[in-house]
Amino acid sequence: MLTSLILLVQNLRADKRGVTALEYGLIASLIAVAIIAAITGLGTGIASTFNNISSHL
Repeated sequence: MLTSLILLVQNLRADKRGVTALEYGLIASLIAVAIIAAITGLGTGIASTFNNISSHL
């Protein structure tokens, strides 16, 4: 029983598939945060431009 538990733990430590999936998930979330930040900044700039145009009209 103890040897099978030790073998199971060794097999789980050697399996790297979960780590790779986690890394891809982190990369995707960082890209999403960067896109949201860029769109928010762009939206603020566009709103400012439209406010300037409307005030000059």
